[in-house]
Amino acid sequence: MAADIEPTTTSEKTLKRNRITAPRDAARKMIKPIRSIAIFGAVGALVAAVALPAYAASSSPLDATATLQQVAADDAQSLVVASEATATPMKRSTYSATTPEEIEKKKAEEAAAEAAAAAAAAASASVSTSVDVSNYAMTAPGSGEVRYPLPSGSYTQGRSIGGGHNGVDMLAPAGTPIYAAAAGVVRASADSIGGYGVAIMIDHVVGGQSVSTTYGHMTYGSRQVQAGQRVAAGQLIGLVGSTGRSTANHLHFEVWVGGSLLEPYSWLAANAG
Repeated sequence: MAADIEPTTTSEKTLKRNRITAPRDAARKMIKPIRSIAIFGAVGALVAAVALPAYAASSSPLDATATLQQVAADDAQSLVVASEATATPMKRSTYSATTPEEIEKKKAEEAAAEAAAAAAAAASASVSTSVDVSNYAMTAPGSGEVRYPLPSGSYTQGRSIGGGHNGVDMLAPAGTPIYAAAAGVVRASADSIGGYGVAIMIDHVVGGQSVSTTYGHMTYGSRQVQAGQRVAAGQLIGLVGSTGRSTANHLHFEVWVGGSLLEPYSWLAANAG
């Protein structure tokens, strides 16, 4: 292989030096603008990184579809969505329930109770007086705190208390007048109260005790009092019939004292006068 010949003249040396340094100078010229671009890019990225979060926080509104419940619950353990929110506010003094299911159950129970009360009120609101009672004595004989519900000698004793039968059957002709056994307030008065048929229930206080009496199987159109009305001892309240679970004309008469069922004939014998 031929050896390189060392240049001897100044011109030759300059030419050789130019050939060696020219590529280096060209490379430097190319690197310099690239370096400037990189520096400007880095500075721009730094500015964007600092400015963009603040800009986004100040100028980007919440999604319009987000609810207050969803926003508030971002860091919570559970999410309350709009479909689970109650339509009306629940008063703390009225509802002790805390979950939507408990609140709905409570509301359903109250609605059922109100409906039952409304039905009972509607059933007992009207007094059926289509039967003429002008020929009957408006007050039973006697002057005691307790009176017999049927006139003396107008009835015979039928089925008594026991075996699921809570009262006594006082057998009497249809249309025999029925009187309140004592002064009190009518609790129920309707043309259909279960097996009692046309019936009236009255609450009393007799001798300091709470007493309730029931009069069943009356004639349609004969009720003379309505629920909530105050009655006097011996006041005419209806006529004997055979409505409800009955096979013959009679008065079904019940007596409850302090919440306990008593035998009516014995109670009348001890208290009526």
